[in-house]
Amino acid sequence: MVSTADILNASILIVDDQQANVQLLEQMLGEAGYLRVTSTMDPYAVCALHRANHYDLILLDLQMPGMDGFQVMEGLKKVETEGYVPILVITAQPGHKLRALASGAKDFVAKPFDMIEVKTRIHNMLEVRLLYKKLERYNQELEQTVLERTAELRESEARFRRLTELASDWYWEQDKNGNFTKVYGPVLEMLGIPVETLLGEIKGEQVARWNEAERAVLKANMAARRPFLDFVFSRVDADGEQQYFQVSGEPMFDASGRFTGYRGVGRDVTDIMHDVAQPHPA
Repeated sequence: MVSTADILNASILIVDDQQANVQLLEQMLGEAGYLRVTSTMDPYAVCALHRANHYDLILLDLQMPGMDGFQVMEGLKKVETEGYVPILVITAQPGHKLRALASGAKDFVAKPFDMIEVKTRIHNMLEVRLLYKKLERYNQELEQTVLERTAELRESEARFRRLTELASDWYWEQDKNGNFTKVYGPVLEMLGIPVETLLGEIKGEQVARWNEAERAVLKANMAARRPFLDFVFSRVDADGEQQYFQVSGEPMFDASGRFTGYRGVGRDVTDIMHDVAQPHPA
């Protein structure tokens, strides 16, 4: 909400070529407690003044010599190209009201002034104007927060990838149906097989290459939504050499406890397993 103090501290510009009208409005606003009221009798100066001060409200007389209020409003549209032009027009011609609203005015007051009506319309327009400015600031702050958070997430993901690469050969994620949604690391280039083949279904001639008993244990763990750590299983590659893979994984759940998939890491531990299997001299 907008406080009374905020409204009374809003910036107001009075534009009227009649000195008596200017003095009357200044006196009325001063007595009502408004603190930042300025005026001009020169319509040609309005756009420059608003560009410099961005008034919260402009009280604009329509009937002025040389440059009328409609021309002033056209100029103000160029100053506030993407913003809210806070214009309250003053007119003694009832036929000008619709034209003024169509030209960009937000409200109007008629001459001769009804002071209660004028003060009410000014208060209401300022309340709307200040709420608009608050919303605009909030949107800017929200946009900046989103940009900062996005940058943090990107940095966090990049850091995570670097750490994963140091600790393992690849990182993977599956959805609840077992489809791979993320794979980080050169699995295909390094092993000559896609990560889907390591943890998914195997078809065709590849079946005979894998130790299906080991893979059955792995698949049973995943079907039961159990985590697994450093699980080793093997296959025979195209050259007849034994390959060993070590994988760790954990199930993922959303805030309501619903299973959403798996994530984990893996390594090629063939060299390590061969070293263990080699006999060592006494």
